[in-house]
Amino acid sequence: MTSPAKPGPLKALGDVIQLAYFPSDFDAALTYWIETVGVGPFFVLNDVRLGEMKYKGQPTDVTFSMAIGYWGDIQIELIRTESTAPSLYTGEYAVRDRLHHVCVFVEDIAEARRACAEVGAEVIVEGKVGDDGEVIYVDPGQGPGFVIEYLQPMAGSEGLFEMMKAAARDWDGSDPVRVLQ
Repeated sequence: MTSPAKPGPLKALGDVIQLAYFPSDFDAALTYWIETVGVGPFFVLNDVRLGEMKYKGQPTDVTFSMAIGYWGDIQIELIRTESTAPSLYTGEYAVRDRLHHVCVFVEDIAEARRACAEVGAEVIVEGKVGDDGEVIYVDPGQGPGFVIEYLQPMAGSEGLFEMMKAAARDWDGSDPVRVLQ
């Protein structure tokens, strides 16, 4: 009889809090999630840029927009690229119309980097989020469609996410898409 496998270190970093999609038609995807699934409202952040962003170790200046809505405690994120700069949204990792990546919030991005290195996960994207947040997107070995985002949120973002979650709890279908400045 074989002994049970030892759990890998990535799960210990935290629970998945987000399912992210990169749809071919952003507006149609919003309509689907709102009208068919019932997720909403979605909060749109336009023209997002990470500080000191690198893709596969090389500096890049990709711009993207995202819409975030909550389905219970899980974020549904829809992504629209606004540039052709090298990124997860161009090339081999630009999987469309299916799960693109999942996200885990972490308190210590250095710890996430160590755990990823331990299992040989490749850091594909890294960057700064605000003044004190950081993010890495890693391929733990299964390629496109299996990417994990580890986000150490910037100070103050907890309130933003709680506001979004509260809006979803009490949502009556009105004002389904809300643009944040």
